[in-house]
Amino acid sequence: MPLVVPHATGRYTVAADALDRLGAYLPDTGIAPGPCLVVTDETVQRLHGDRLLGVLDVLGFAPRVLAVPPGESAKSLAQLGALYDAALSSDGPKVNRQTAVFAFGGGVMGDLGGFFAATLLRGLPLVQLPTTLLAQVDSSLGGKTGINHATGKNLIGAFYPPRLVLADPAVLQTLPPRELASGLAEAVKHALIADATLATFFEEHLGNALAGDPAVLAETVARAQRIKAEVVIEDEFETGRRAHLNFGHTFAHALERATGFNPAVLTHGEAVAVGMRCALRLSKALAPHLDAERLDALVARLPVPPLPPLDVDDLMAAMQGDKKRGAEGLRFVVLEDVGRAAVVQGVPDALVRDAWTAALD
Repeated sequence: MPLVVPHATGRYTVAADALDRLGAYLPDTGIAPGPCLVVTDETVQRLHGDRLLGVLDVLGFAPRVLAVPPGESAKSLAQLGALYDAALSSDGPKVNRQTAVFAFGGGVMGDLGGFFAATLLRGLPLVQLPTTLLAQVDSSLGGKTGINHATGKNLIGAFYPPRLVLADPAVLQTLPPRELASGLAEAVKHALIADATLATFFEEHLGNALAGDPAVLAETVARAQRIKAEVVIEDEFETGRRAHLNFGHTFAHALERATGFNPAVLTHGEAVAVGMRCALRLSKALAPHLDAERLDALVARLPVPPLPPLDVDDLMAAMQGDKKRGAEGLRFVVLEDVGRAAVVQGVPDALVRDAWTAALD
């Protein structure tokens, strides 16, 4: 069943359904056929571009494809400027405020294409068409868009809700194993913070999911989408419960910084997997009754490549640049129980160091 996500200025639908079913959802978006922009990367364009263009053509759209190089480096001011230049060039129909933007790709395209839509002509209608598991279960929902800055990830951006999120689980069959595992890390995170029954599902079926089982992946997408939707409905602008979605991320962002934001070394999902193991250690220190060993055993099944030598002092220093740092210092999301999370501040450095040491051992 599709989900409806209300927000401050309207609502949007979130569906796990075939890309070919796009026409069934567009009438509720207010987007009419006509000229449109497809922001994608060259890899997704090669694998799935013809299919999307065929769907749009049948629906009466005249798409102009703005394809960028794949990878995190595309989330830059330079690449955003190139998109503006391409969209506003004299080639093709003139862009106006009814020109829809279809962000077609993984989390990078969702962030970049979403921020592009949010800022061009002060806002164009946006449709998120996520093609990676991480984007389907997490980043495409909630309206966060943005690009990176030299000092950190996602430091320039805006909350800009889409008109529709349509996630086709079938496209996941073309994902490389590392990308699939990265998305599963975010789905497991959703389970740990909000749904004990989904945690049990992963204990039973994580191996099938990692192997690309279509039925397991379809259920994963649908159930994880529901959790993310429930959280963002409750807390659109991350002033409360939405912060729980950062379980493991304070550690993960420090790992990414320490490894140069290089996905060849460590993808975001892999960093989250390591970060969750750190967060579980910290959770156990603060809530001794928590069965952290059981949960750590689940997270440890997510494949992570061997890490380069990392110094705990360097990682502690890298944490200080986290954009979610509050007036009282770093905020950590910890588990009080399976499916129940909390945000804590003022955590002693000794406990944080112990969490790093245990996870990196």
